[in-house]
Amino acid sequence: MRFLTRGALAVLLALGGGGGPGSAVALMAGAATVPLDLPRGTPLAGYGAFPRRALIPGLLFAGGPAFWFTPATGVRDGLRVRAVVLEDRGERLLWLALEVVGIDPALVSSLGERLARRGEPRPRTIVLSASHTHSGPGGFAQSELFGLIAMDRPSHEVRERLLDAMEDAAVRAEAGKEPALMGTGSVTVRGQNPSRIGAAVDEELAVVKLVGAGGRPIAVLWNFAIHGTALGKRNLELSGDLMGDASARIEASLGAPALFVNGAVADASPAARGPEGVAALGATLANAVVGAWPGIRAGPAGRLDIARRRVDLPRPRLSLRSCLGPWVPAGLAVGLDAALPGDIEMLAVAVGSRLAAVTIPGELQMALGIETKISAWRRFSTVVVAGLSNGYIGYLMGARDQARSDYMGCATLYGDGVGHVVQRAAAALLREVGAGKEATGRASRPSAGPGAAAVSGTAVARPARAPRPSSRASSRGPTSSAPRCCGG
Repeated sequence: MRFLTRGALAVLLALGGGGGPGSAVALMAGAATVPLDLPRGTPLAGYGAFPRRALIPGLLFAGGPAFWFTPATGVRDGLRVRAVVLEDRGERLLWLALEVVGIDPALVSSLGERLARRGEPRPRTIVLSASHTHSGPGGFAQSELFGLIAMDRPSHEVRERLLDAMEDAAVRAEAGKEPALMGTGSVTVRGQNPSRIGAAVDEELAVVKLVGAGGRPIAVLWNFAIHGTALGKRNLELSGDLMGDASARIEASLGAPALFVNGAVADASPAARGPEGVAALGATLANAVVGAWPGIRAGPAGRLDIARRRVDLPRPRLSLRSCLGPWVPAGLAVGLDAALPGDIEMLAVAVGSRLAAVTIPGELQMALGIETKISAWRRFSTVVVAGLSNGYIGYLMGARDQARSDYMGCATLYGDGVGHVVQRAAAALLREVGAGKEATGRASRPSAGPGAAAVSGTAVARPARAPRPSSRASSRGPTSSAPRCCGG
């Protein structure tokens, strides 16, 4: 296989079986990593308190992007935009992983319009996933509410720079497209993402492996639930936090774009803090992915299926009791109908019976993420809950936990058990793309390999059905999967 050409690989895929219905057609895949260059004075997004918040909004930063918040003082590690394109029988999916705190849903249509203007094939489906770093850029979202809370007011310059990088990554991924084989697997990474409310913990780290001719890596997509808050509110430099550190390590090892997709992250806190925590957690997670890679068997992927639906939400409101304390009478709230949508779009993506992913436009509670995975285990070897994808509507908690008088309760902006509403919709979408499918052999569950027990955490092989209750170089230029990625 080492010396197969792309054409020869395509022939073998066309003749190959074992991928389920549709496996006779080769999956095409391409990927790219590009740097995100931001204007001077870009605000940091993620923390709404001092010292991030400006004492006097706009007074000291006139003319720059920052208004409600202080601008970044520099770059701790270079931010990246990563993209992967999947195509099968005319169905095309473009998935981008952004090192930002959340996703403005308008970015999806803006990117599609940009690609159409330059004559690029317009994907039928675009997924944008935020890493949820709390040290990424603000100013790119067209939301006055979230701008005031933690992202700063909209800045045309910041938004255009982000869209420039997204477009560049998408174009490079499309240009590098080739016949691909896919494999999936997962490992359990213990003790790295405890629940801050003492609830069930999802310790599963899922890995999606895409390779081309001779087994050359095209891309890896990895999914794990964890907050990007190892760097605290006193950090004033742009950073991808622990996930950015891990992705950079993975790219340096595998030589292919490493797309991080967060999970059901609402209550998932990082187990270590500060710059040392970034490095320690980044090394642990990267070792888990890199260690799993050799043991994941790649083969014909099967058919690419995509389903979507609109989901009606309860009326949004800000609970004063949750925000101010239990002394406030229950039921007192500020309506947010003018600032937040009354419904959302959710997507499910399936590749044969190997992989299913469902988008969540916010921060779903880990326990509900586990329920979502369990709902689809019979149909798919690996299930990815893609949190913070294609939108952001706040925390999505279960009915028992939404009434908390703390930040999480305050940021649950849709009452009446909105987490359950979203979880049921996710399960229904997974049933739709999984109709008639049955997981064969389950995903390979390799051990995380040598070195995965860095810090206090370990990454170990796990049974098929149980998710359990170095500084980054900033000088690397754009890369793609066409020959090799990420500076070697």
